Formats: sequence, structure tokens, C-alpha cells
Amino acid sequence: MLLEEYSFNPEAPVMVIGGAGVDIVGRLKSEWVKGTSIPGHIRISYGGVARNVAENLARLGQAVMLITAVGNDRMGEQLLEQTASAGVDVHAVLRAKEQQTGAYLGIIDSKGMVHFAVDDMHTAAAITPEYIHSQADAFRHASLVFFDASLPKATLRTVVSQARRARLPICADPTSTTLAERLRPYLSSLYLITPNSAEASVLCDRPFEPSKRRQAIEAAKCLVSQGVKIAIITLAEFGVCYATSETSGYVPAIRTEILDPTGAGDALTATVLFALINGIPLDDAIRLGVSAASLTLRHIGSVLPDLSLEKLYDHLLI
Repeated sequence: MLLEEYSFNPEAPVMVIGGAGVDIVGRLKSEWVKGTSIPGHIRISYGGVARNVAENLARLGQAVMLITAVGNDRMGEQLLEQTASAGVDVHAVLRAKEQQTGAYLGIIDSKGMVHFAVDDMHTAAAITPEYIHSQADAFRHASLVFFDASLPKATLRTVVSQARRARLPICADPTSTTLAERLRPYLSSLYLITPNSAEASVLCDRPFEPSKRRQAIEAAKCLVSQGVKIAIITLAEFGVCYATSETSGYVPAIRTEILDPTGAGDALTATVLFALINGIPLDDAIRLGVSAASLTLRHIGSVLPDLSLEKLYDHLLI
């Protein structure tokens, strides 16, 4: 079933469900040396795959509702204030008592590549199946559902069940190689999935090199063979490969300086969703997504604050 076959209202909000937290990212000024501190730059912002996707959608002008959980602490308050100020509906966000707001700690090298990262999204466990059931009315009024794999397994099952009951397109991000396996039971229900090469390897049970375009397209086709309608595999500096039951293709990356890779994939995902919702053909939607990722790579932070459709088209022409 293609997007046009859904009863789809672009004015209805996108429902985004998953992780949110504080991003702490350090960029090294020199080579990594074990056992000692290294000069660099440290920045703090708000992140989480679901939260980033929601903010990007809102900045593009899309109505969006976020379901996540934050701690009952000052960081959680500030995260909600910043996210709401971007235009995201946060009324359904849970405040988890006696828990701290989640966090992501990343170290990137002097070239902008991730050296290692620690992701603590334990607060997402507060999003229970019962809470998802309590949002049934929101599902009925949404345009589509997007979730990340940081949700508990039982909650993932309930999200998919509620979305199917509401006849909504279901879109997902595997989040990490350790969490990607959680999506395997639901591949046949997914309208769109956006793994990177490592996450796609997990879901397809076959390793491949991101520099090998043909292998990446085969991995996308593998996901389609398991029931996914649109599989988009991000390959970092090598671009993006995609497949549907009718076509497959490749969009090269836009050459750019990498200041901070955090959030680039989330910008691509949000932009593709926005484009498809608004009737933009898939190939053009992915090109716009690559433009969003490129602009985000040049920004020190998880979301580009002045993101707009006009800016994305302008960047494609560079």
C-alpha cells in the first residue's frame, strides 16, 4: 500500500513517540589518547531521536505531537520548554517521578566522526502500554505515527497495534544496532524505516560496507521483501540508498564540512516524512532529506534552528 492509498490529511498532526534527553557532545581538537583528558569543545543541547524528529517537523511547519518521558527535574522542564517553543505539542509528555531526564554522551574526533557514544534513554520505560492506550483519541486524529526503538518492547507492540487500528502509516527508526532487533517483528507493518548501514545489517542478517552502493540497495530490497513499504538506508558520507516494491535508487551526499554529526539522520527522516505528507515524490523527498542532513552536519547542535523548506531547496542548488 502506497501513501496515496491511505486516508491522509496533511493538516493532521504527526504523532512522534520515543526518546528525549540532553545531548552532551565533545569534539576533540587532537588525536585520541587513552587515559588522559584531551583538549576540545563541549556543547550541550536537547536531543533524542523522537524529540529531534518532532522538532525538525515543527520547524518545517508540520503539526506534530510528541509522546516521550522526561525526569521530574530542571533538565526535563527546560527540554519541554525548548521543544514547545519550536512548535511541538508536548501536552502528552510524561514527567517520570524519581527519575532523571535521559541523556546522550558522544565524543567526536577532529574530523567530525563519532569516536564513541553512550545513550541513556531509560526514562522511556515510563511510556507504558497503558499510557499508549490512554492516547487512543490522538491516534484517531493523527496523520501518521513515527517511533524510535528506545521504547520498551511491550510498548512498541501497543504503538503498532493502535496505529494499525487507526489505519495510520507507521514509520520507525532503529535508533542503534543494539535496539534495531526490536523492530524485526513489525517490519511487515512499517510504511517507512530509516536505518543506517549497521542497523540495516542487523535487520537483514547480512553485513555490508556503506561504501558499496549495490550492497546497500540490496539491503533496502531485503527490508522491502520483509514487508516494509519504503526502506531508506543512510550511508553517512556515501549518501542514501532506498527501495520500494516498485523502484530503488541512490542519492549522493552533499559534500560539506562536518562540525557535529549528532541529529543529521533525524533531520533526514523528518524531512522525508514532511515531504511525503505534502505529496512530494519519493526521490525528491530523499534529496530534500539529504539537504537537511547536510545542513545539520554544519550546525553545532542536534537540530538546525532556522530549518525551512526554502532553505532545503536553496541548499540543493549549491
